[in-house]
Amino acid sequence: MRLFITLVAAVLCILCINVFADPVLPSHIAGTFGDSSREPKYKIEFHTEDSPYHPDDGQESVVMPNKDGNNFLCFLPKVGKAKKPVTHQNTSSMIVETEKRVKLKTPDELLEVLKNQCFIRQEGWWSYEFCYQKQLRQLHLEEDKVVQEFVLGVYDEEATAAFNQNLSDISTLKDPRSKDASQRYHAHQYTNGTACDLTNHPRETEVRFVCSEPRAMISSITELSTCKYALTIQCPMLCKHP
Repeated sequence: MRLFITLVAAVLCILCINVFADPVLPSHIAGTFGDSSREPKYKIEFHTEDSPYHPDDGQESVVMPNKDGNNFLCFLPKVGKAKKPVTHQNTSSMIVETEKRVKLKTPDELLEVLKNQCFIRQEGWWSYEFCYQKQLRQLHLEEDKVVQEFVLGVYDEEATAAFNQNLSDISTLKDPRSKDASQRYHAHQYTNGTACDLTNHPRETEVRFVCSEPRAMISSITELSTCKYALTIQCPMLCKHP
């Protein structure tokens, strides 16, 4: 039968139960420590298997071997992780990050400055007039008078929402001059334009807004297929979107 040895803990009580048939420890080993500050701060209390120890809720168990390789089931106090103090600097950083998230605007919110604005681009015989969230027209001008006109699309809020429903706010536009190069853009749909003579369907245009300095302007217009167009608008305000 193993000896029951009790040592009173000076600061922390570590409790162990021998879980193997190890040699019995002599009682004189459990003598009290002296008062020297260089001596161990903690003391151990051993319990035999036939006199088990019932741990407190604030303790956790771990198996530890002694120098002879004999294993003991030990109960140690649970030590909580020290929480990092919230300093004034940390608080300020959190407030700044929160404000950034709150102030982050969607592409459409950034583009609101274009409302009530129109842009014109001339390409040879034709001029193109784009009015934000209104319409896109193809014009032939003589002495500043419109002598021929085709509507390439009227802003379609429902079609725009449907187009962007399964996409993120920003899509990717491939550069036809390169296999790898691409440019991010936000798109609006313009539908129900002037009927096309070749297809008998209304003309339509996808207007693509891209981040580009230094000012808002029409940068290009392309006919993707018969009477279906893509108009690219460079917008410095979109450069604020991450």
